[in-house]
Amino acid sequence: MTSVGVVGLGDMGSGIARNLIANGFETWGRDLIADRHRAFGEMGGQMAASTAEVGRNAQYVFVMVMKGAEAHEVILGEGGLAETMAPGGTILLTSTIKPAEARTIGDGLRGSGLHLIDSPVSGGYPGAQGGTLTLMAAASDNVLGDAKPVMEAVSSSIHHVGTAPGDGQVVKACLQSLIGSIFSATFEAAALAAKAGVPGQVILDVFSTSSAGSGITNNALEKIIDRQFEGTGSHINTMHKDLTISMALGEELGVPLHTAAAAMQIFHAGRTRHPEGDNWVATRVIEEIVGAELHRDAARVTR
Repeated sequence: MTSVGVVGLGDMGSGIARNLIANGFETWGRDLIADRHRAFGEMGGQMAASTAEVGRNAQYVFVMVMKGAEAHEVILGEGGLAETMAPGGTILLTSTIKPAEARTIGDGLRGSGLHLIDSPVSGGYPGAQGGTLTLMAAASDNVLGDAKPVMEAVSSSIHHVGTAPGDGQVVKACLQSLIGSIFSATFEAAALAAKAGVPGQVILDVFSTSSAGSGITNNALEKIIDRQFEGTGSHINTMHKDLTISMALGEELGVPLHTAAAAMQIFHAGRTRHPEGDNWVATRVIEEIVGAELHRDAARVTR
């Protein structure tokens, strides 16, 4: 049986692990948060006491942590995957980090006998839990070919976007600049409708059947009009972090990102005002300014 590991069992990593288990892979997992670790064990995973134990037991390991420094520690730190995985093993870097951070990890793995697939994902919590993530994978054809069965267990769309570490992260940064902009425009439109007194259901019906309708827009509007701003699996910290990566890449390459910059400030405001919220909570900041809220049945004046 092919053995696979997952380091980082949050909203995204737990879905990856769930689908690996469902597809018959022996799955080892590790997370520093005890509740996540227990939930992984309850779904049938092998609970590892350390990253080193994951590395010793897995031929493929998904790294789904939040920050570049965390990914670096998991892979190249003491007792990390570079030290503990057997030569020929493959690390799938599915975290979204800076392209330069992925390149540094790739450099650190040279001579280790391990392969690295730089493959950030898109699809959010529903995609992770449903096994329908989009993968932006950068590695050689041979490495991707060997890992294909493992990747297909968690993804419905695998795109070969490059061969070098960092290539996947660059594509993800471009994608997030667009997704963040769509989100922020949706939040503003929702607040505009609220102030004008339009019921949320009307806005959802029109937007979802128009050329502006998309999975991003429709899902955000559903959450806004039902006032579901926490616990939906899309914490605002993640998109805020991703937009900072997009903006940094734009700065590095000298590319103006006017719309993405405005989106980042909207997410920054939402994160500051409602730090425990999910992406759509940024709408509440705009609603608080205009004194109206968008609900499914009707807009409500709050002052």
